[in-house]
Amino acid sequence: MEFTPDQIVVSTGAKQSIANVVLCLINPGDEVIVPAPYWVSYPEMVKLAGGVPKTVFAGIESGFKITPEQLRAAITPKTRMVIINSPSNPTGAVYTRAELEALVAICVQANVWIMSDEIYENLVYDGQTTCSPATFSPEAARLTITVSGYAKSYSMTGWRLGWGLWPDNLVRDAERMQINSASCASAPVQVAAIEALRGPQDAVDVMLKAFDERRHIITEELNSVPGFSCILPKGAFYAFPNIKATGLGSKQLEEKLLHEAGVAVLAGNSFGHLGEGYLRFSYASSVDEIRSAVGRVRDLMSKS
Repeated sequence: MEFTPDQIVVSTGAKQSIANVVLCLINPGDEVIVPAPYWVSYPEMVKLAGGVPKTVFAGIESGFKITPEQLRAAITPKTRMVIINSPSNPTGAVYTRAELEALVAICVQANVWIMSDEIYENLVYDGQTTCSPATFSPEAARLTITVSGYAKSYSMTGWRLGWGLWPDNLVRDAERMQINSASCASAPVQVAAIEALRGPQDAVDVMLKAFDERRHIITEELNSVPGFSCILPKGAFYAFPNIKATGLGSKQLEEKLLHEAGVAVLAGNSFGHLGEGYLRFSYASSVDEIRSAVGRVRDLMSKS
């Protein structure tokens, strides 16, 4: 599929682009399917628009990815949109092309919108490649809004620049939403993004190799903690270990690690109540910091 510059709306971060999608498309009472564990802002944005977030849980047994059967069962006459985030925050899950094609086919058949959050698109490992639902077919392109940004791939967190790729018939609505909220992204930040895209990509490759090393280290370290079980993340920079064997709740353990080990993590139920029994660790830190932090966790849990 080919897209034109006229279909791109630049925003003050991918987060605003996601809000633009939801506010343009969701009316009061509309249902939006949100695979869980999910990034915390998805359901809140849906609620802001008067919509109803409908979570579908993808557990560790499926690699934190929903199945076509789950999606098909969740769709009702009120379903307006499905949110897909691959690679995922908080789990690091990455859908294969075949897995995405199966989900997209269901959306096309049901004529529901797809919001594809691809902010971590360049942070994938083991020779994997990511793909966008909007490229699968003309029918998929008609129903898909793709969102991404610069914060992750180019380490531009705080610069606040993102974009949405819209179908032709919706792009004017997206522009009106943008103009009447944040107006536009600042000119200096847009110039910086152009340089990031057009300049040497060596730094991106170096960063990806560093993250690849860190994900193996943090997974190995977490699996040495009593009561922890962690699968190797396939993308992004998060590990999502199962901590149910500790006998502690996610929020309880989050606070324990912070106050007694000096390690900041997020409780799994921060990403939907069905994330209870998990913690999210970020490995966007140095190897030494990762080993030190998980070492303090291991020492604390060994005494429990």
